[in-house]
Amino acid sequence: MVARTLPRLAGFVARENRVPYYQRLFQQHDGKRQWWKTNRSGAILWPYYISLWGTTAITTYAMIRITLVRSPLQLHPVKFNTES
Repeated sequence: MVARTLPRLAGFVARENRVPYYQRLFQQHDGKRQWWKTNRSGAILWPYYISLWGTTAITTYAMIRITLVRSPLQLHPVKFNTES
């Protein structure tokens, strides 16, 4: 009995077949990219784009700062007195 009720609880029995709808949606030649075709695309893609470009900008800033700005240790190197 448990084996027959689990698929029903998950919503797999008597569910509308959405394959033809999505097939028509993704095969339309409307000039949109495939990942922007659904209504939920913006909710998924904008946080991804923000994190992608934000991470790129932060790492680029850090690399430029590391390579172009001298660290305080290099400005005043420690000189040991070897004449003794």
